[in-house]
Amino acid sequence: MLNQELLDILACPKCKGGLRLTEKQDGLICDACRLLYEIRDDIPIMLIDEAKPLDQAG
Repeated sequence: MLNQELLDILACPKCKGGLRLTEKQDGLICDACRLLYEIRDDIPIMLIDEAKPLDQAG
C-alpha cells in the first residue's frame, strides 16, 4: 500500500495534475485526463502508454 506522503508528491505524467487512489487501492486516477495508472506489487506504473482510459478500466 502506498503511504500518504508518496501520494502527496505523485502527479499525472500527462497533465502534471493531482492523482487519487482507487477505492480498492489498486490504482491511481487522474480525473483531468480520465486515466487509471495501475499499482502492481505496490509500485505505481506511471507510464502514459500503460495507463487505461477510465471508460475502459475495470
